[in-house]
Amino acid sequence: MNKGTGREPQGSRLTVLRQSTLITVCVYAAFGLLGAGVGWLIGPLADWLVTLPWAPLQGPAELVASLPAPALSAAGAVAGLVLGLVAQYEQLVVRLSDDRVALTRKGREQDFPRDAVATVFRDGKQLVLLGHDGGELTRQECDLDTGRLADAFTEHGYAWADVDPHQGEFRRWVPGTPGLPEGANALLKTRQESLEKKGSSDDVEELREELARLGVVVRDEKRRQYWRTFHQAGPAAE
Repeated sequence: MNKGTGREPQGSRLTVLRQSTLITVCVYAAFGLLGAGVGWLIGPLADWLVTLPWAPLQGPAELVASLPAPALSAAGAVAGLVLGLVAQYEQLVVRLSDDRVALTRKGREQDFPRDAVATVFRDGKQLVLLGHDGGELTRQECDLDTGRLADAFTEHGYAWADVDPHQGEFRRWVPGTPGLPEGANALLKTRQESLEKKGSSDDVEELREELARLGVVVRDEKRRQYWRTFHQAGPAAE
């Protein structure tokens, strides 16, 4: 599960799956309009707050109340567009050829050779690539249409599954669960704490990768962890 090399997948054909331009424009427009609306509402709210001597943040409220409504709306629109950029940055982009799969999300690229990928499937809102040893090569948040994904992967010769082939092997994790490799319970405990506190998603994913190195696959359901083991093979990602 290494970072990719940044190169495009090579092969006779290349398919790129990303959020459509229309949806992207709609997202930016929605965030911009929402931000402008919030900015416009902040003015009257600040005017009301400065009339209440007991209200907190009197200084900032007076500053906001002194600004003209167009300036507040413009500031809100800019803030909304920034949020739109963040949302776009977090979208998964899939580049497929007959030889490789390249996934890009949050500025991180992962690249997998065709012969390392045994099965591809959708698990809820996540795209999962399985290796031949039963381990997960990657599990990525994905808002792309399932039909588009299935068609593209099968067109390039990858095995697409409608459900996880190992779905029946998962068991719910509880502290001290037997049958796990040494050190896995400690990692799962730390990861559970992060899930319950809604901690950094980067921490949660980093711990998922640490568990994979121990031969443990973990999936989440309503902040509960479910696990299974697999017999590790050599590194698959390049």
